[in-house]
Amino acid sequence: MTEQAPNGGAAPAQQPTGPQFSVEKIYVKDVSFESPKAPHVFNEQGPPQINMNLNQRVTRLGENAFEVVLGVTLTCTAGEGEGNTVYMVEVQQAGVFGLAGFEPQVVDALLGTQCPNVLYPYARQLISELIQAGGFAPFLLQPINFDALYAEGLRQRQAQAQAESQSAPGGDLANSETAGNA
Repeated sequence: MTEQAPNGGAAPAQQPTGPQFSVEKIYVKDVSFESPKAPHVFNEQGPPQINMNLNQRVTRLGENAFEVVLGVTLTCTAGEGEGNTVYMVEVQQAGVFGLAGFEPQVVDALLGTQCPNVLYPYARQLISELIQAGGFAPFLLQPINFDALYAEGLRQRQAQAQAESQSAPGGDLANSETAGNA
């Protein structure tokens, strides 16, 4: 027998069971555009060099709520030496995500992969608009494989933990450095 709501309305929604992932809010936390050599930079010739830096910060807001901030810094330079910055764009795209009913390692993976996958298109669009508003040709950021970045970061964390557990007091293994930019 099926339940029917009075007056032909839809049946009342049942509470979902099992793990739940939800996007509660998406917003810009910080944004900056600089073109220190404008307007002279518009007359310069030469191939631009683009450098992109990604970072991510996660803050627990409640039992099942997390703020994830995806930071993207894009720097365009022309020529050699200091002071050749054509423009620099910094965007911190943020979101509040609900994650309930997941194992801790799954929560870590979702925060490191799915959340940045949700935020990146917003950051990408904002960066493109800022560059065009600055008087420069459109620039489209390429897609990023956050799953691969997360896997590499996890591999580095495991290698570092293994190295620390194997190093004896006074050993040199504790002084090794692991470098990596996402």
